[in-house]
Amino acid sequence: MSRPTVIDLFCGAGGLSEGLRQAGFDIRAGNDIDLHAGATFAATHPDAKFLPGSIYELTPQDFLDATGLEKGQLDCLAGGPPCQGYSVYNHQRGMHDERSHLFKEYLRIVKGLMPKWLVMENVTGIMSAGEGEAFQAVLAGIRGLGYKVEAKILRAEDYGVPQERRRVVFIGNRIGAPIIWPAKTHGDGLLPFTTIRDALSDLPALANGEDKGITTYRTSPASDFQRELRQGSKSVHNHSASKLGAINIARMQHIPQGGSWRDVPHDLLPAGMKRAKRSDHTKRYGRMRWDGLSCTVLTKCDIHWGAYIHPEQDRSITVREAARIQSFPDWFHFTGPRTEQFVQVGNAVPPMLGKCIGLALLSAVEEQDHEPQLAVATA
Repeated sequence: MSRPTVIDLFCGAGGLSEGLRQAGFDIRAGNDIDLHAGATFAATHPDAKFLPGSIYELTPQDFLDATGLEKGQLDCLAGGPPCQGYSVYNHQRGMHDERSHLFKEYLRIVKGLMPKWLVMENVTGIMSAGEGEAFQAVLAGIRGLGYKVEAKILRAEDYGVPQERRRVVFIGNRIGAPIIWPAKTHGDGLLPFTTIRDALSDLPALANGEDKGITTYRTSPASDFQRELRQGSKSVHNHSASKLGAINIARMQHIPQGGSWRDVPHDLLPAGMKRAKRSDHTKRYGRMRWDGLSCTVLTKCDIHWGAYIHPEQDRSITVREAARIQSFPDWFHFTGPRTEQFVQVGNAVPPMLGKCIGLALLSAVEEQDHEPQLAVATA
């Protein structure tokens, strides 16, 4: 039986694609304007065709030619248009942001390909941006093309990802199949949440600014999470520590696990934070707890903006550690300058979440296949 086919728009490094691949899908092509991310996608998806450049300059036929498919044959079109215009971290968010109009380009490609299924991911801010205008426009646009579509906020930690991450996922289809959402696997009454210890404890220790190059693991796998992510990998890549200034090292020495800027002596705080209320900036200069979850991995794991200090070592987390927290397998290597690697990791859909979404799609297809023929024909 052939695997269902996928094209990934705005694919970035390919987190959603990797998750769908793990679920059993055949990734045929991806597109992104970010060439560093594209190089990572191409290296980690050798059987897929990467189409570089702006979505404005590509036609549906370009994707059909790259994949050898005809209109209507594609099983799933995946893709999340850039989210910065809607992010809660962007205080100028709204429909005026040019990036918001990339949704129209997404719908143009949907219309030209007419996939059986579509999966789209975005930040929760899309639900309130422009007083909900963007969210309703996306739903209306998809439904206008003949798709049944639903949207739901999914929490990555509920699916084994060791971080607090909320994203809106849209799932739609035009084949009359039910829309089934992935069942939670972690949390109350289920498997325990994956902790920072589960995710990172086997990686080599580093000093501030240290780069050991490609290294071996510090220990054997100490958790099921580590065992899963280490499959196919015998060494550690993308694991070098950013060089932080002496003032930040001095601040870190006062911050315990689970602590933040509030633990830093007043005279060591940045000027702007000396005037801050104790209730403000809750994650800044935060140190991770071994037995807790990470805050949301962003495109810049800067300790000034979040809890990105290693639980024990006085340094910020590495690209590999951020990738682990995003549930990327260790064989998945990121290319380009380190700052661009962080962007690729932070922009990605966690593969573990992507896999759960993919399995839910497959279960919906299977459920439809077992419905009475008349009911399918009527849908």
